[in-house]
Amino acid sequence: MNLSALAGLAAARQALPPVLRPWLPTLGFGLAGWLVTDGLLRLSHLPLSPGITLLGLALGAWWWRRPRPLGPSATDVPGWLQRLERLNAQFGKLAGAEVDPTSPAGASLEAARFDRSNQLHSLREELGRMGLMLALVGTNPPSEELQGSFLEALRGPELLQLHWAHPLPAWSANWCWPPVFEACDGLIHHLRTPLSAAQLRWLEALPSGQPAWLLVQRDSQGPKPESLAAELQAQLGAELSARLLFWDGQPQTLASSLAPLAQELGPTAARLRQARQLRRLQQLHGRWQRDLEHLRRELFRPLQRRTQWIVAAGVVAAPLPSLDLLVLAVANGLMLQEMARLWDCPWSLEQLQAAAGELAKASLALGVVEWSSQALAGLVKWHGATWLVGGAMQALSAAYLTRVVAHAMADMLALSAGVSEPDLAAIKREAPLLVARAAEEEKLDWAAFLEQGRQWLRSQAVPVSDGRSTACEHAI
Repeated sequence: MNLSALAGLAAARQALPPVLRPWLPTLGFGLAGWLVTDGLLRLSHLPLSPGITLLGLALGAWWWRRPRPLGPSATDVPGWLQRLERLNAQFGKLAGAEVDPTSPAGASLEAARFDRSNQLHSLREELGRMGLMLALVGTNPPSEELQGSFLEALRGPELLQLHWAHPLPAWSANWCWPPVFEACDGLIHHLRTPLSAAQLRWLEALPSGQPAWLLVQRDSQGPKPESLAAELQAQLGAELSARLLFWDGQPQTLASSLAPLAQELGPTAARLRQARQLRRLQQLHGRWQRDLEHLRRELFRPLQRRTQWIVAAGVVAAPLPSLDLLVLAVANGLMLQEMARLWDCPWSLEQLQAAAGELAKASLALGVVEWSSQALAGLVKWHGATWLVGGAMQALSAAYLTRVVAHAMADMLALSAGVSEPDLAAIKREAPLLVARAAEEEKLDWAAFLEQGRQWLRSQAVPVSDGRSTACEHAI
């Protein structure tokens, strides 16, 4: 498309009313769908009809406005590196805005930033590694004297590194593979028959996506490889059973036993390297994403607590019917804008309020207000000479509703990382599940909310000297 066409599109976009501008791409793709359909029908000399023309328009519009899943999609190595850079920048942005660098917390964040830089530098060096890296693992691996024989048997067109790992423990508290194996392109898992419980447990704990070949050392007096293969397939499943290598334990037969693996490594070397690069990038991205989400939640909790009591004070100052609590739950633009900053979300305030509105509607439909009102009934009681301001029950229910909606909104923003604008249809579908999870998690912290509620109620009632009491003024 030339510059004059681009300029024409820009001028047309500015000429449209603001309310129609978001629909300009949809109209464009709808028109393109009509033109394609019309052209195909004319070339085929089929009779045109209004229904077919509308179908072309609908197909073009559907393609553009089709539901898009929440969260990022898969990408290539440069794309994952860009994501890691963005995550690192978000860490720095949050730490710089919220934490004093001279404080102990600031020093800890600075150390974490330095550690992340080292991790990314090491990973970049690993991504450029040529050849293949394999590791021989097992609870009772062969003698290290055979390491040269293994290398000779696996020799091929690709540069090969073979790590001879220490024996895996026969028992583990979490059965988690050591991180050193994550950098390998594949594992050669040495097994001895009959398989022990520890061997089976380590096989079950293999990291997702980690290629592994099983070198089964069988007893010469035991069953033949065909019978043993059928037995192991029943124990291990189809995926692992497809990579079985049988060995009788003799050095002179090692080359023939490893020949199928040596022949496979050559043609699949490039694919194994790429799979390892993507796997390592995703693993580091996942760890950083968890750390960043943990930091965001720490910064979000004070905002959540502050907002819920602001809403409660607003209900006391201007009591509303229970269903109108929805307005208070989503009207606090400051909370939504602060949450958007924490989660690096580019949505406008109107889009944030629309998304929060769907979550609030789901909260009301699931009975969060009714449940909280019943649970709070024992908290609002007369006490001595003090009296609680009217609407205290409504205020506490509004505070809890705000707490649940804010929690669900935080979950939704975490799932929507990288999405430029909200898909309200998808959010509406996901809202009941998000709210149900948020309400369940907040119930676990019900005792802390009740204690905060007691403190807030005490701050709302002030006794006077003649034994009567008066309500304090509320500042929002």
